[in-house]
Amino acid sequence: MMLAHLPSPAQGVWHLGPFPIRAYALCILTGIVVATWWTRRRWVARGGAADDVLDVVMWAVPFGIVGGRLYHVITDPELYFAAGQQPIRALYIWDGGLGIWGAVALGAVGAWIGCRRHGIRLADFADVVAPGLVVAQAIGRWGNYFNQELYGGPTTLPWALQIDAAHRPADTPGIGLYHPTFLYESIWDVGVAVLLVWAGRRFGLRNGRLFALYVAAYTVGRAWIEALRVDHANHFLGLRLNDWTSLVVFAAAVAFFVVRGRHPAAEPVPAPIPAA
Repeated sequence: MMLAHLPSPAQGVWHLGPFPIRAYALCILTGIVVATWWTRRRWVARGGAADDVLDVVMWAVPFGIVGGRLYHVITDPELYFAAGQQPIRALYIWDGGLGIWGAVALGAVGAWIGCRRHGIRLADFADVVAPGLVVAQAIGRWGNYFNQELYGGPTTLPWALQIDAAHRPADTPGIGLYHPTFLYESIWDVGVAVLLVWAGRRFGLRNGRLFALYVAAYTVGRAWIEALRVDHANHFLGLRLNDWTSLVVFAAAVAFFVVRGRHPAAEPVPAPIPAA
């Protein structure tokens, strides 16, 4: 009897003449568009100007992409700089490999620049962008589906993901069904977005606390999903490096959430940078 399973896409790249159209890039771009649209609606609802969001996003997105790639390359340098590898591939973002915490960290720098230009408090903008950001992650994870990457260990569950022979782990070449961890994380991210909207309305979380809740909730899901994955990863004291990152970031987010709740920030609204 044939087990039910999720088929993998036959291809992740289509060619429009000489130009490749990559599903991974389309998923990332779709996530950015959806996050921007939702953030604009939330910002306007708070009395802000819609155009301010576009300007902040124009700073945050390129910084975030560079940060995400840097995190990936720094934490897995042997994939690009070990003997026999091709260092130039460190620039091939379309092949996958964007570390979320590098993207968030450097993206925050870009967002700060954009906010500073318009006299917006970064904490206020972070709270507004949080639900859209995690939905963008949910959409972006489908790029891994098209690339047949970042899946979990073998499984016989009805929703197992069929992986083509060319993309299977070297130690299980005869096994075709694996945990669809991209799907687990995508569903978790949507759940986090729902949590953020509910908590924001129910408790009126402000001053960066809603963003801290996003970080804490996302890392909880990332921890158990990371434990299922079988793709290459460096380990430290028995845990994947991304697990350690999640633990540190989770602790920092919870501490920020608690401290900011007890001592509301008196952060002044920055004066906008005059136009040249």
